[in-house]
Amino acid sequence: MTGPSRLPQRLRLFDAVTIVAGSMIGSAIFFGLSIMAQWVQTPGILIGLWIFGGVFTILGTMAFGELAAMFPHAGGQYVYLREAYSAFWGFLFGWTQFMVVQTGFNAAVAIAFAKYLGSLVPVLGEEHVLIVIPLADLLPSALREAAPGWLRQLTVNSAQCVACGVIAVLTAVNIRGVREGAWVQNLFTVLKLVALAALIAAGLTRSGGHGHFFPLWEPVAGPAVSWTPGAGALQTAFLAGLAVALSKALFAYDAWNTVTFVAEEVHDSERTLPRAMLVGSLLVTAVYVLANIAYLAVLPVAEIAAVPENRVAQRVAEALFGEVGSTLVIVAILISTFGCVNGMILGGARVSYAMAREGLFFRACAKLHLRNGTPAVALIYQGAWSIVLALTGSYSALLTYTTFASVFFGGLTVAAVFWLRFRQPDRPRPYRCWGYPVTPALYLAICLAFLVYVIQGAPRETGFGMLLILGGVPFYWWWRFRRGASEN
Repeated sequence: MTGPSRLPQRLRLFDAVTIVAGSMIGSAIFFGLSIMAQWVQTPGILIGLWIFGGVFTILGTMAFGELAAMFPHAGGQYVYLREAYSAFWGFLFGWTQFMVVQTGFNAAVAIAFAKYLGSLVPVLGEEHVLIVIPLADLLPSALREAAPGWLRQLTVNSAQCVACGVIAVLTAVNIRGVREGAWVQNLFTVLKLVALAALIAAGLTRSGGHGHFFPLWEPVAGPAVSWTPGAGALQTAFLAGLAVALSKALFAYDAWNTVTFVAEEVHDSERTLPRAMLVGSLLVTAVYVLANIAYLAVLPVAEIAAVPENRVAQRVAEALFGEVGSTLVIVAILISTFGCVNGMILGGARVSYAMAREGLFFRACAKLHLRNGTPAVALIYQGAWSIVLALTGSYSALLTYTTFASVFFGGLTVAAVFWLRFRQPDRPRPYRCWGYPVTPALYLAICLAFLVYVIQGAPRETGFGMLLILGGVPFYWWWRFRRGASEN
């Protein structure tokens, strides 16, 4: 008995929109502003960074919409890069997606879920350490200082174990079926939007907090980097710090392209995917900007920067509702992060499935479940590596690793719109990028500027991200060799 050879089409527009919005809204909206305020303590710039991140995302969706309509196949960006450039660039994206971007997001958001659960059940929190394994003595002396903390000492706590459990459970749900995964996604996306709307309404209607916004364009108290317009102080240090702060906002906006990975399973995908990405991104941008304005209406910037463990949303909820309200918001955050991990698990495995289908990943990942029609083996591989990252990486480090790689490949993919219009001008394009060539060119310029300055602001983390991308090169040739030997 043989299993299905293609992924069945079981997703519609509402499912696609909730995959976009639900995958984007995870943990960073509840943590991000506090981390950003440690780099920039100017209210106007902080709000501007969230608006900028939303505009940047919307520009990306316009370009991706054209590519998604041209190539409505499983794998999304992997397919676009392969078609535009070569299998090599498609593989490097898929490799990085598997090694750090998608799996890193899974780990980081699952860890955020566990942190908040630890607030309700302390024995499940980060403070409850289970295992400590010193590793520094095993490293060459030249590498000990430069190595990330988890390479010098591996510490496993209860929160990491909870995160691993979340990843395992949601992997099992998505093996059960794409409709089951979509049902979870729809439910949790609606619940998280309702919860955020309530928090925003409470924050914006609170009286007495408007003074926290002024002076709008001046640093409040001892910022790590600052700039006052007109003072002629646009220095490299400021821009580098600004890029690091922006990386936290971009992390919150990322994963909007997850829906392209499941393109093969979406009804009328040529029309549905561009609409879903645009609607979902506009919705999330509005929620993010309003949420951060609400946070600043309740707490001053200096206090936001000093919130313990960066739990700014929890601190805002305590100020608004007291202890009971704080608990309710923690539950809402658990819902949000749980749903976000589900969306990323649902979509991410389709990339390694598409690669395996073409002989550029483990062959087993190309197999579909006999009864459910899901890429079960690819889901298991993805879940296992996400668990490894959850056990070894810190939340802040994963933020920077994933954002660098995501922006790099995002820029490369948007550049494919120009290249394909030149190479394949007559190919049918059911949807054409709005504002071409201005909008994709603007997106590319922002990508380049961000990458230059984030390298200066966080060299070790971005260096690690670059090494992960380059680490795929020998594996590409290895899989090419295996595929050639198999064909012969």
